[in-house]
Amino acid sequence: MATSYKLEVGVVKKGAHLRSSGKLKDEALLWGMALSMMAMLLTALPVLALEEASKPRLDEVARRGAEVMPFSLEQSTHIFTKTEKGGLQQVIVKEIPNTEQVKLIQVHLSKISREFAQGDFSDPARIHGEDMPGLAELRKAKPGEITIEYKELRNGAQINYATDDPALIEAVHQWFDAQLSDHARHAIPGHTDHPTHAR
Repeated sequence: MATSYKLEVGVVKKGAHLRSSGKLKDEALLWGMALSMMAMLLTALPVLALEEASKPRLDEVARRGAEVMPFSLEQSTHIFTKTEKGGLQQVIVKEIPNTEQVKLIQVHLSKISREFAQGDFSDPARIHGEDMPGLAELRKAKPGEITIEYKELRNGAQINYATDDPALIEAVHQWFDAQLSDHARHAIPGHTDHPTHAR
């Protein structure tokens, strides 16, 4: 006969409590399950909390973006994947073949990756504004503090940002969140278990 257990997790002032309706042979296992569930919920909260910018803001960012980025926002998707060391930014075409747009994406991301490596984040500032979250911290980074690697993809291109500095990792994450909010019509969050959307 199988024994069933009821797991209740609750916050009690300075800790959590667990209650079971049956005898536990392995309380550590129960605690591990509870902590794993709480960690999954806390990990999902930043994605759930991300708010899309207002319609006027989305329109303004799209207008400014068209002045800075040579490729079509309507024919492409931005993917921002936060990683433990920073993040992976990809821009890919929505449909293949689209050789013209792929080339425009590659030219632009190659250009900005070189600029970013020199601390020049003027293109994102022109699109999103000087007060863009994370931008000031990224501009202050010393050369080499953030490794910025450009790579061509068959359907676009990507830039990987990696650092060991926790403040700069947080700056990259804030910067990605701001871009996801401002490019909501043309951007999606990536997933660390499947970071590459190359086709």
